[in-house]
Order: sequence, then C-alpha cells, then structure tokens
Amino acid sequence: MRILLLSLAAALLAGSTQAQALRDFCAERPGKATPPCIVDQGHLMLEVGLADAVFARGSGAHEDTYSLAATELRLGVSKRVEIGAEWTPAIIDHNRGESSRTGVGDVVLDLKAALTNPDANGLAVSVQGFVTVPTATHGQGAGGWTGGVRLPVSAPLGPSTDFELAPEVDVVRDAADGGTHLAWAGAIGVSHGFGPTTLGVEFWGQVDDDPADRTYQASADLTAAYAVGDSAQLDAGINLGLNRTTPDVEIYAGIARRF
Repeated sequence: MRILLLSLAAALLAGSTQAQALRDFCAERPGKATPPCIVDQGHLMLEVGLADAVFARGSGAHEDTYSLAATELRLGVSKRVEIGAEWTPAIIDHNRGESSRTGVGDVVLDLKAALTNPDANGLAVSVQGFVTVPTATHGQGAGGWTGGVRLPVSAPLGPSTDFELAPEVDVVRDAADGGTHLAWAGAIGVSHGFGPTTLGVEFWGQVDDDPADRTYQASADLTAAYAVGDSAQLDAGINLGLNRTTPDVEIYAGIARRF
C-alpha cells in the first residue's frame, strides 16, 4: 500500500510539473462501450452518475431500481496506463407489492493500458482488467468477488464520427450457489459530434452461462454528451431492452470533470 501511495504521489507531481498539451477530453460515460483513451499522466477524471433509473416489467413482476451519485475516479499513472475505482453510495430497489430496499453498491477497481499510441490519430486499442469487491448491501451487488477483462477499440469513420467496440469476458457468481461461471458481453456503437454536442447509438448484448439457466440480454442505447469547455461534460442516455430478460428501459444522466 505504501508503494502504491508513493507511486500515485509521484504521478501527480510529474503531471503538475510537466507543461504539455492535454489529450482530447474522453470520459467513459455515457454508454456501455468503454473507450480506449487513457487519462493524461498526473491528471484525475471524476465521473458521476447523478441518477440512473432501471424499469423491468415481466411475468407480473414490476421492479424499479434507482442508483444515485455513482462515482468513478480515473487517474493517469503513466503515458499508457490509468487506474480507476467506482462505487455507488445509494441504491433503491422497489418491487411492486413489497417494501423498498436501500443500500450501497460494490466497489469496482480497474486498470487500463493502451496497446496503441494513446497520442496518435486513427485506430486505438486498450486492454482493461477489473475486479469487483463485495461491499454491497445484501442483494444489491454481485454477490461476491467477480472480475473480467475487456478490449476497448475505437477508430474514426470520418470528420467528427467515431466507431467503438468493447468485447469483454467476465467471471460472475452462480445464481443458485457460491460458484462462478463465465459471461460474455460486448457493445458496438457509432457517435457523431455536432459542435460541443456528441450523439451516439449503441447495441449491447450479453450471454450469461449460468449452470442453472443460460440467459441472453440485449439493448439498443442512445447517448448524448455536451462539452463544457475543454475539461468537463454533461451527459444523458436511454437504454431500451430488446428481449424479455433485459430491463425494459434505463434512463440516466451524469457529469464528468478532468482535474
């Protein structure tokens, strides 16, 4: 832990003493397709989901889940590497006919490394590993230690138009017992900038290979982000479920700020 703290302090000091142009602002929100960009060395990205509402209807069940102030911190520790941490301090889960449950979420720790030059134009590829620490209130998290790896990819398609792809494989908890199994997911999308506003469309899918019951989820997602200067943005999005096992609608809004 002492070595980690010293490394972070050195990265911040190096970033504050080196005069250099910052990279284009690149938050991981909105949307499900994680971008491959890396936060500048010595700089911090703060991303906050102000509110996120998920509505699921099916087989007579009505479940509404609200997440408030979901916060992610990303720190650039070198030219090609960043580390991050994410936590949701308030989750409200309400099922029709039952009382609401309120709690906190799991902590997610991750490390992302650029496989291509993060300062170059054109194709960008990174690899990101993450682990979920079981800190959530019972019934409102992953149910134990989980983790995964994703491969964020992006490429320009034309002026102000970008393509993004983010396949991933996860180790998740079994629904019926304390074991684990694999789940595969991926998001693919296109975004276009109109001055300070960027609009995007994504398609996301997941195959959860639980031994008790393999399930499939899919959604069509719309995103919008508005740049506030060179180091901040406001964003919002809506995800529409494409099958019965996917929540019907998810609506969210948030902010991001670089320091």
